[in-house]
Amino acid sequence: MAAPLVAVAHGSRDPRSAATVAALMDVVRGRAPGLDVRTAFLDLSAPRLPDVLSALHGEGHREVVVVPLLLGKAFHARVDLPSVVAETTARLPRLSVSVADVLGPDPQLGAAALRRLRAAGVLPGDPSVGVVLAAAGSSHRPANVAVSTVAGSWARLGFAGVEAAFASSATPDVPAAVAALRARGARRIAVASWFLAPGRLPDRVAALARAADPAAPIAAPLGADPEVADVVLDRYAAAAVAEPAALYYA
Repeated sequence: MAAPLVAVAHGSRDPRSAATVAALMDVVRGRAPGLDVRTAFLDLSAPRLPDVLSALHGEGHREVVVVPLLLGKAFHARVDLPSVVAETTARLPRLSVSVADVLGPDPQLGAAALRRLRAAGVLPGDPSVGVVLAAAGSSHRPANVAVSTVAGSWARLGFAGVEAAFASSATPDVPAAVAALRARGARRIAVASWFLAPGRLPDRVAALARAADPAAPIAAPLGADPEVADVVLDRYAAAAVAEPAALYYA
């Protein structure tokens, strides 16, 4: 029997976030019928990861694959999640937990973000539009560089420019990214989302963007997208055949 997939998100006080994660997991289940898929959170939302792992152990499962619903290898992926898993398995010594890689960056996520941008009415090839690719931001520089790399890969799409911007912990912020795009000739601003779900930080990004351009289209977060679901399943499949010790982040 295949090991259950436990998708773990950070969690949020905003109920839209947990609802979006639940919708994404429904898509995952639809693309992998028969796979036992559970949802858990590190903080702020329920159920918490230790409770889900304990429940699976109580049901008789001895192998579990945890897939972080995180878009980069920032603090939550490198520190929080491994710590929670280690503390939980110390109490459940008969439970083997493999931790998969984070979701991003991945070309399928970039395609999903572009699809969300198109759905907001922004089409590639318009040289009057400057695009802000907005992400949460991290004190871990490589996580921010990964977002900037995605933004750079969109340079060929015919926009006036594409700039990564961060809602916290990193620069440039949204106003600085907008100023850079204006300097490159952008007459209009649009925002693409490198967020998985709605919440406080995406709302902050939208407010800052609309302060700069009240008509700025704001793309929805990646959410319950089939390609995001496929990335979740790709990470699960890779971790399910790997040695658990190799799956923790350096």
